[in-house]
Amino acid sequence: MHARRALQVNAVSGKGKILVVDDDRLVLATVTHGLAQAGYEVIDADNGDDAILLAREHRPDLALLDIRMEGKSGFDVAAYLREYLQTPFIFLSAFSDERTVEQVKALGAVAYLVKPLDVGQIVPTVEAAFATLGARRGVAVPRAEPPRVASNDADADIVPLAVGILMHRHSLPRAEARERLARLAQAENRSLHAQAERLVEAVELLSGS
Repeated sequence: MHARRALQVNAVSGKGKILVVDDDRLVLATVTHGLAQAGYEVIDADNGDDAILLAREHRPDLALLDIRMEGKSGFDVAAYLREYLQTPFIFLSAFSDERTVEQVKALGAVAYLVKPLDVGQIVPTVEAAFATLGARRGVAVPRAEPPRVASNDADADIVPLAVGILMHRHSLPRAEARERLARLAQAENRSLHAQAERLVEAVELLSGS
């Protein structure tokens, strides 16, 4: 797996900065897209080493961590965040066995979400985590706003999700996946946004069949 570091910043500010770490690129793209749409500043990484570097550089308010990854696990990243940066974290995992749950509790996770999951589960959990953390710190927490859909800026909405799908399906780095999406759009005489919507709709249709 190629190490990758990327930063996605949503235009809406003030809701909080979140680090998302998952070695499944489709999950990473989906979660990043959903949180950005909900108004968060999102930093993403697909491995534990990059996650720690990004956390040190950007000091996120909250981290969402996949547990089982090559190299440093989500538990390793969580231990570092807790000890050196005092960054709270939520675990995302396909495993819910007793040993895993015990480790989650021992590390002091804010929450634990079991895959498969969707953004409809993640965003409310994140909102609740920020509310709890804000209350602990005595900080006023703004009312959560519904996810914002940008109609003019394609890069702010569905394009990153479509790029993530191509990355996952064809094992492409982000730049090449975006170029592939652009070529498909040009070949079919569509805008990048329209081509991204078409791709995401096709994947949703296949997954629901």
